[in-house]
Amino acid sequence: MDVLGLPIPDAGPLFRIALALHIAAGLTCAVAGAVAALSRKGGRRRLRFGRIYIWGLGVVFVTMTAMSMIRWRENAHLFAIGCLSFASGLTGYLGREKRLTVHIVGMGVSYIGLLTAFYVDNGPHLPLWDRLPPIAFWLLPSLIGVPLIARSVNRRRRRPAGPEPRRA
Repeated sequence: MDVLGLPIPDAGPLFRIALALHIAAGLTCAVAGAVAALSRKGGRRRLRFGRIYIWGLGVVFVTMTAMSMIRWRENAHLFAIGCLSFASGLTGYLGREKRLTVHIVGMGVSYIGLLTAFYVDNGPHLPLWDRLPPIAFWLLPSLIGVPLIARSVNRRRRRPAGPEPRRA
């Protein structure tokens, strides 16, 4: 079966239910993660969308685990990416108040993992992406995301300690 040009495995009703939830949670994560990352540090919007992201990532992890158990041979590599992404996101979320660098790196790596898994699984079926070599699906999210994470960490380290200056 194909949906919007993406092949859907015929692995039974439990797989299809998990996949539907997985897609909804993944889209939620993609949007919420971007909004949180681009919002002002400490602001309500950032906190709200950060929480939405981490809860969505939890749903992605649970559904990915179920789908991987059903189709282990086909999904073992996606399971590994998902475990790394969820562990990184949880580490980043739990470290948000104590270690800002841990937070930035953890959340950034989890977002890169989320995008990598999506492109590895779906890239060969997407317009324009289908022209890229398979290694691109594995590397592009990191090639774009890692410099952004490094930039964010460096910007935080250069700021003086203490409260942030008020904006007029």
